[in-house]
Amino acid sequence: MANSGHTFSIIASDVEIVGNLTARVDLHIDGKVQGDVTCGSLVQGEGSVIAGKVTAEAAKLSGKVEGSIEANDLVIEASARIIGDVVYNNLTIAPGGQVEGKFKHKSSNGVPSIARTTVDVSKVADPLILGSESKVA
Repeated sequence: MANSGHTFSIIASDVEIVGNLTARVDLHIDGKVQGDVTCGSLVQGEGSVIAGKVTAEAAKLSGKVEGSIEANDLVIEASARIIGDVVYNNLTIAPGGQVEGKFKHKSSNGVPSIARTTVDVSKVADPLILGSESKVA
């Protein structure tokens, strides 16, 4: 893996970080972060808590996030609990995943398409997948 140029860092479940976390590498967070998280790719474990803004190229969230999220490719797993606004290019929400906030698609023309939604995903059989061609009214 040393020759691949790809690095991955893990924040274990017994680690709590107070302050902003910025990484040029991919992160796997099982612990707690009180601050903003900025990285290339983020994987959040089920027991993890992030209290701050999340900015990543790709994010797969399974824990709790109290803050806004901005990611090109965002996956919200069934165990995820998000309190904050979500900005995305591609979005997947698994049945059971919860978001309290506004959704905003990263539009190429600069005009935001914001919608406030309440979805009972427990009644949805398949994951909700929104791409750049999707419209929320």
